[in-house]
Amino acid sequence: IFCSRLGGDERRVDSRTIYVGHRSCPANEAFIPPKFCDNRIVSSKYTVWNFLPKNLFEQFRRIANFYFLIIFLVQVIVDTPTSPVTSGLPLFFVITVTAIKQGYEDWLRHKADNEVNKYPVTVLEDGRRIRKESEKIKVGDVVEVEENETFPCDLILLQSSRDDDTCFVTTASLDGESNHKTHYTVPDTEKDLESLNATIECEQPQPDLYKFVGRMHIYKNNREPAVRSLGPENLLLKGATLKNTQKICGVAVYTGMETKMALNYQGKSQKRSAVEKSINAFLLVYLCILVSKALVCTTLKYVWQSKPGQDEPWYNEKTQREKDTNLYLKMFTDFLSFMVLFNFIIPVSMYVTVEMQKFLGSFFITWDKDFFDPEIKEGALVNTSDLNEELGQVEYIFTDKTGTLTQNNMEFIECCIDGFQYKYRDASSELDGFCVTDGPVNKLQQKAGREREELFLRALCLCHTVQVKEPTEQSQCQVDGRVDEVDGLGVDGEVLQTSEALRGFIASSPDEVALVKGAMRYGFTFLGLESKTMKILNRNNDVEMYELLHVLNFDPVRRRMSVIVRAISGDTLLFCKGADSSIFPRVRQEEVERIRMHVERNATEGYRTLCVAYKYLSAEEYAQADAGLREARLALQDREQKLMAVYNQVETGMSLIGATAVEDRLQEEAAETMEALQGAGMKVWVLTGDKMETAKSTCYACRLFQRNTELLELTVRTLEDGGRKLVPRLSLYIEIILSWSLTNQDYGFIIDGATLSMVLNSSNESNSSRYKNLFLQICQNCTAVLCCRMAPLQKAQIVKMVKNSKGCPITLSIGDGANDVSMILEAHVGIGIKGKEGRQAVRNSDYAIPKLKHLKKLLLAHGHLYYVRIAHLVQYFFYKNLCFILPQFLYQFFCGYSQQPLYDAAYLTMYNICFTSMPILAYSLLEQHICMEVLLDNATLYREIAKNAMLRWGPFLYWTLLGVFHGLLFFFGVRYLFSNPALQDNGQVFGNWSYGTIVFTVLVFTVTLKLALDTRHWTWINHFVIWGSLAFYVFFSFFWGGIIWPFLRQQRLYFVFANMLSSVSAWLVIILLILLSLLPEILLVVFRKPRGPHARQVEPKHTDTLTFPLCFTTFLPLFLDAVLHIFVVKRGWLLLFSIMYFSE
Repeated sequence: IFCSRLGGDERRVDSRTIYVGHRSCPANEAFIPPKFCDNRIVSSKYTVWNFLPKNLFEQFRRIANFYFLIIFLVQVIVDTPTSPVTSGLPLFFVITVTAIKQGYEDWLRHKADNEVNKYPVTVLEDGRRIRKESEKIKVGDVVEVEENETFPCDLILLQSSRDDDTCFVTTASLDGESNHKTHYTVPDTEKDLESLNATIECEQPQPDLYKFVGRMHIYKNNREPAVRSLGPENLLLKGATLKNTQKICGVAVYTGMETKMALNYQGKSQKRSAVEKSINAFLLVYLCILVSKALVCTTLKYVWQSKPGQDEPWYNEKTQREKDTNLYLKMFTDFLSFMVLFNFIIPVSMYVTVEMQKFLGSFFITWDKDFFDPEIKEGALVNTSDLNEELGQVEYIFTDKTGTLTQNNMEFIECCIDGFQYKYRDASSELDGFCVTDGPVNKLQQKAGREREELFLRALCLCHTVQVKEPTEQSQCQVDGRVDEVDGLGVDGEVLQTSEALRGFIASSPDEVALVKGAMRYGFTFLGLESKTMKILNRNNDVEMYELLHVLNFDPVRRRMSVIVRAISGDTLLFCKGADSSIFPRVRQEEVERIRMHVERNATEGYRTLCVAYKYLSAEEYAQADAGLREARLALQDREQKLMAVYNQVETGMSLIGATAVEDRLQEEAAETMEALQGAGMKVWVLTGDKMETAKSTCYACRLFQRNTELLELTVRTLEDGGRKLVPRLSLYIEIILSWSLTNQDYGFIIDGATLSMVLNSSNESNSSRYKNLFLQICQNCTAVLCCRMAPLQKAQIVKMVKNSKGCPITLSIGDGANDVSMILEAHVGIGIKGKEGRQAVRNSDYAIPKLKHLKKLLLAHGHLYYVRIAHLVQYFFYKNLCFILPQFLYQFFCGYSQQPLYDAAYLTMYNICFTSMPILAYSLLEQHICMEVLLDNATLYREIAKNAMLRWGPFLYWTLLGVFHGLLFFFGVRYLFSNPALQDNGQVFGNWSYGTIVFTVLVFTVTLKLALDTRHWTWINHFVIWGSLAFYVFFSFFWGGIIWPFLRQQRLYFVFANMLSSVSAWLVIILLILLSLLPEILLVVFRKPRGPHARQVEPKHTDTLTFPLCFTTFLPLFLDAVLHIFVVKRGWLLLFSIMYFSE
């Protein structure tokens, strides 16, 4: 922590000294040229020099890629049954395509960095204005920034074009707040910055946006240097934008990657989906199966050759070189050869298909017309297609508030004065002329007294930090002449002047603007602040002037703000507004009862409520407060604590006037979206930099907190009020939750940034781990969690903590500003909203949507379908390759373990590339086992696929056993056919290649028709690829075996396929084996009853050119059943004849 004293020797710990304008300090102090980083921003991952090795290293971290690299090297080095091309070419294709894709994405990041780093800025050097590139700014440079420009680095404000030495900025890209914040110049600085000789001593860079401690030494004419304290009100942050100020000048204190914005930037890491992790686990199992097969065959080969005459038969004598080869080396070589022969059980084509499915599938999100927003005329955007299936596995949602849940558009709804409700109404509505009594007031009155009304409205006009922005000429021409009226407070028939009606307000909080505009509606208009004088126009059109003496700023612990003003009459008043829990203890209790019911009713309706109080200060009271405030503001140590003590001393003994209700409008369908997501089993956490009261009201409005929800608070205020330490408070909440768990009580948890720092950043590691465990235990038992006053990096820490908790739940972060970038990058899935706060979140997100309401369909419909599709794709790939390679393994028992392939090389190469790849790709892109309308209407369906349900070991074992069953049936069914050597009409026998071709034909037809049975949503594309793949296989087999190819040394399949089909027995066995393999699946489809919403029960409302009639899902099983009936029942004589024929 930076610490300094005003006098005497001091130790500078973790501080830096900056020389303003790089001017040397006085001769009596040592001068050490400081070295700081430059102003370059780097968000890219690769450079030209490290791209190739770094990218290859990341890609070969995948088990499959590394495995196929080893297989390829083995095929190159060792004499194996198959060519190295079979493994090398697909591997090269996958690596190249992935490298190009990742290189292009990083090139875009380089391009974005260059736009920032090359942006021209103005630097003052020796009295001259010099244009430089942003990356060339150094710490100590004096930088000039004009209105609507962003600050290129962190600056200390030295000079402003405004008369009151202030400037206004918006920090939307940092903390999501689009409202104007006021910053102040350092007092007593020279107007001519060229003659300014000063040094700044401040803390080292740290990521907290709301904290800054420093001091400035100003040297004048060899006198004792003047020391001025520096705080966050003097610091202009990189990324913020200058507003309503022509220009400012500031000195750079933090640059480049040391700025607070950069320190809050979470580096982009490679995100891997849970499906990819499941694939890797399944690959390890199949790798073990592969190694086991190779070991078994190698062992049995040498056992078989140990028998006399088997090792070196008369027809295959060994060469001298083979005889001299080391036995163990030969055994190892044979083991590798078996590995290569069986390596097709782990197909590299699966990764190619998965990549294509993810890439092509992402277009369905982009093309979805429901995601199109007519306001911004944009739809959804997919930045990362690798995480499509992760959208169907989300367990925790972390959402920003401002601009995400809400529109950040405050509107004054009503107010209460002395227990009487004043509702604003439009001129078009009727007025009843009476106020609604909303408290324990027995007297029937039309409204409160005029004096109390005016006092309340003066408080609204004076107790704020709002600034007036005069209307432009263009806006003055756009007056529509509409006049608003107020129920209960008349405007005495006076119509606001045009310039007043169009007057613009800017403030650090949208609440303040809403309250000032609300006072305007009731006849009191704030005219602005000039030279510490606040002007207001009352209902009589008289201008009232008040001298602004002090502003007691809002902070999350006090939860209130005050101003001290002096009227022309000489009276000194304190006006205070704040949360009811903060104001009520500081006013008379009899006044509280008149207001409490009004405040509670507004809070339950989701409005943001503030109470308003006032106090007359005597001369002695003001003098004491003034001295205390000035002394506290000059303190460099414990400044906040000293100010807090003075604030609490002044804000006592006040009188309560009334309360206000302001509505922060929610995003369209925000409540319905949150309700659907919670119904789908997702837990929603709100992470916001906003005040707790504001965020709490939003949570109620979004239905994250219900009226019966018991709220547990863990904030600085509750810890101070309760006098408890952190652990007892956490333990108490756990006991409360557990004691009420049997009553189905819903709990909500609220924590602020300061308390969260105690949980996450405890100096003692054992305590830190204990805090985190207790904190997570509470949060996981709550229906919703609210974290307020959060710095951007704290948001990322929360996400990381939940992501790494027990069970490793899948997390999703959604936000619209640069302050959300860290948590978007940290979560498994990051969603950016194309809002009004810039596009930093969109650029760094995985997916971008125009509105929050689109998240519902993105997860419940698209996410659900993407997961089901890719899970089926993965299981199906392992199944069909086990069917493919198991007969090859069994064949070794009948060929002397000679590594003789069962299938021709063309079939080995084409099986995964051509014959079976397109049907599963089409399925994984188009399948809708449940239509989207049903998925959106039944959010609970999302729970059924949660926690990677379709890629657990149970379904994996089912598919593996199915593959083993089919593989055994294929091989031994055909072997039974070959028990009779003469299968052709001319008495000729079939050879080993005919044997393999029949097995392969049954295999291709069975796995393809198995996928057809699994298909629930048929389109013409499905028909084309399924039946087209089977037709292509037949055509290819005729074509490949019907021509003598000159480039082949040996043509194994010459006329084999044609001869095979000339045999009736071969036809019968092929058809019977296909039907026997699919019979269990056919019976399951025919007799299984549709259960609930799982059935596709939504009829098409219109003819879709892409959609085949849904009844085909039942037609296909009946068709296959009919085929089975024809061949087995009606043609029973054929079956009987075949059995008799085989027995001969």
